[in-house]
Amino acid sequence: MAASLLLLLDDITSVLDDVATLTKAAVHKTAGVVGDDLALNAKQVSGIAADRELPVVWAVAKGSLLNKLLLVPAALALSAVAQWAITPLLLVGGAYLCYEGAEKIWHAWTHRHGHAAAAGRGLSERERIAGAIRTDFILSAEIIVIALGVASSASFAVRAAVLAAIGLGMTVGVYGLVAAIVKLDDLGLWLAASRRHSGRMAGRAIVAAAPWLMRGLSIAGTLAMFLVGGGIVVHAWPAVHHAIHEALHALPAAGLLGAVTEATAGLTLGGLLLAAVTAVRRIRHA
Repeated sequence: MAASLLLLLDDITSVLDDVATLTKAAVHKTAGVVGDDLALNAKQVSGIAADRELPVVWAVAKGSLLNKLLLVPAALALSAVAQWAITPLLLVGGAYLCYEGAEKIWHAWTHRHGHAAAAGRGLSERERIAGAIRTDFILSAEIIVIALGVASSASFAVRAAVLAAIGLGMTVGVYGLVAAIVKLDDLGLWLAASRRHSGRMAGRAIVAAAPWLMRGLSIAGTLAMFLVGGGIVVHAWPAVHHAIHEALHALPAAGLLGAVTEATAGLTLGGLLLAAVTAVRRIRHA
């Protein structure tokens, strides 16, 4: 009896060790996409009234958790019965990210040039939340698929545990950081009221830097849409991806040039999709 218990504990320890090792590897592989997810979600909250920032982050976080609850079982099922379907689904998601990024640029451009009436009013809180959850779904799908690839050779139980750990950890980490970022200005105001001179100086610096940080995250979030979406599309065509790699690998800063190429591909695809959707809408309206 004691020997059986020891064997069971040894098996559990071995499984947990496998889960920890594969989860660490998956985190390393998905770090870039998680960074894009952070930038995109921080961007979605920019411009919202201060008293609604945390409720919006919480609403998106709950939607993100629901996305994971749908994606993890779906990814495990696809890996078992229809692994070939994963790439086409990722391709559709990448194309949608490119389209959404192009639409955001067009929306900002028309507002900047005084065509707000034609372009429509800004997004409501509900629309922002829905858009953030849709974008999170696509990025989460890519992260889950990457993690699945890392754990593909493991047993089903280990794969399920790795995907669950990645999904939960990503949700808590990303939206915890988003909540901290959007409340930086409140921290700055609190420090600015400090009795200490150093505290007041730090508070004023944070208050001054917070709008620039949010603006930078907004730009990074839009760029991330093209980078992630274009990367998905380029990687879905092995011949194209190989040709780009062969053309750039001998050049200085090949990694940066590769990222620029993928972002350019995403911007081009997004522009084409936006033009097609706009044309269809005008035809239907006419």
